[in-house]
Amino acid sequence: MGPSTHSHIYTVKLIHRQEVAEGTMAFRFEKPAHFVFVPGQFVDMTLVDPPETDAEGNGRAFSIASGPHEDTLMVATRMRDTAFKRVLRGMPLGATLQMEGPFGNLVLHADPARPAVFLAGGIGITPFRSMLLHAAAQKLPHRLFLFYSNRRPEDAPFLDELQALQRDNPHYTFVGTMTAPDKSSRSWKGETGFITPAMLSKVLMNVAPPIFYVVGPPGMVTGLRTSLKDAGFNERDIRTEAFTGY
Repeated sequence: MGPSTHSHIYTVKLIHRQEVAEGTMAFRFEKPAHFVFVPGQFVDMTLVDPPETDAEGNGRAFSIASGPHEDTLMVATRMRDTAFKRVLRGMPLGATLQMEGPFGNLVLHADPARPAVFLAGGIGITPFRSMLLHAAAQKLPHRLFLFYSNRRPEDAPFLDELQALQRDNPHYTFVGTMTAPDKSSRSWKGETGFITPAMLSKVLMNVAPPIFYVVGPPGMVTGLRTSLKDAGFNERDIRTEAFTGY
């Protein structure tokens, strides 16, 4: 199934919100009838007649964090102090937003012989959550590896869920790493430091040549793309998306 080439404008109703990490919230909306997307795609969300606005405007692009099989649409975001996010945080359940989409081509490749290696930093996890839930629900044969970097476990959206998902998908391997675990009140027994080629090599030693997907802050995405190329991986096998303004 390829990415949708047709976007539409919908009115969507907010039905739930929750904090999924320190400073990060997830928002669930009613899924419009006949809305179809491919895991990894994103939508544009626009506030309708907001009580305040600022220079950053009334709209944002969000990766869809929910799987296609879920009954609702979920997005998640870091809660910076902007008018858009203040309004989003405070709007009553049942309020509506305008949504346009889906957009984007950062979707899982079709060839199951090629493993997928997801490299995520912080809120960059959202498109990968959608892909991983879909792969488990559909029992896809692809080998999947998630390397997930955060400062502390408290900063990592969906951490426990993504670890537990290994029980549902024998083709999936989770590797979490924390760059400041000493600042955490939770114990951490996983990797530490940033994602590096050495960390990847240790896990991917006997794996067929993979396709890499890199999503996170621009500095992380640029650095990992360069590191992967320097390590000898073909640039055609490195797919990226930088999250800015989050």
